[in-house]
Amino acid sequence: MAITMQKKDSHNMQADIPSNYSRLIARELGLTARQLPKLLGDTGLDIAQLLRDESLLTAAQQIHILRNALELSGTPEFGLRLGRRLTPATHGAMGFVANSSPDLYAALQAVHTFLPTRASFIQVDLQQTEDDLECVVNFQVPMENDVERCLADTVIKAFFEIGEFIVGRPLYEAEVCFTHPAPVYKEMYRDYLPGKIYFNCDLFKLKLPMALCRKPNASANHESYHLALQQCESMLARLQTREPDHRTRLKKMMLSRPPGTLSEEEAAATLFMSKRTLARKLKRENSSFRQIREEVLSRQAASYLCDSQMSVEAIATLLNYHDTASFRRAFKRWFGLTPDQYRQSTH
Repeated sequence: MAITMQKKDSHNMQADIPSNYSRLIARELGLTARQLPKLLGDTGLDIAQLLRDESLLTAAQQIHILRNALELSGTPEFGLRLGRRLTPATHGAMGFVANSSPDLYAALQAVHTFLPTRASFIQVDLQQTEDDLECVVNFQVPMENDVERCLADTVIKAFFEIGEFIVGRPLYEAEVCFTHPAPVYKEMYRDYLPGKIYFNCDLFKLKLPMALCRKPNASANHESYHLALQQCESMLARLQTREPDHRTRLKKMMLSRPPGTLSEEEAAATLFMSKRTLARKLKRENSSFRQIREEVLSRQAASYLCDSQMSVEAIATLLNYHDTASFRRAFKRWFGLTPDQYRQSTH
């Protein structure tokens, strides 16, 4: 027993949870910058720490923020609402790997592998049988029952967000087993979680048919998945920088999402400022949203052309261009060469 408690204490003390999850909580609550202290009550954190992309929280701080949010929301189903915001793109490099996975099984393996880099107090184990895959979730720190239920709702909805992105439809075949009793809002689960829901179970888990897990991801292929893994490893190394300027913070945001998907409006909202304020701050740093976006995309395009055999059409799709012609024009503007000429010059 002493060993178990020591392990739980270490998780409470280790700051390894990115602050973006707490900013998403604030956005789901509709809080303004002036209202953020209500969310941070008794955590020892200030607003500046919350708004810094490089800030990391301990499990104890994150759980306390979730407790505060549950109280501020006034709705016991807040965890389900929050989980709907946790799309793959919100999970940084881990989400990038999941988005690029060839199928749902590979995406869930990525969660199992990379989740310790996002929140070490949450453990996900995969148990495979001939017909099914079970994702068993364990929280490694103690928490109050209502907070644990809220976190369980959030985590399971985040799983569904990943699964539905890969499969391209609701996961009707899924079975969810919660350890908590059926809450007063049990009828609301069907609005968020298709499939069968069970309560008072011995384990907290998501059960999926292997046939569903092996269904191909329409937006990825085998080659791009492995390339995404390499990209994510390099991203994790680059994201260690601690430069506080807005240009670097914006570049981090772009690198932690699928290429070309971050909008200027979303970036400003994430930083709790208006689009005009963000533009003004970037101008002071002799930069702009478009300039940073072009820098990130051009480097990623060059990397894909040099390090893979993917077609130009596939790279254009991966970088979120609507058509190949637009990508070719952009590439010619960046490098003065067509993608084919650039590839030939580097080989």
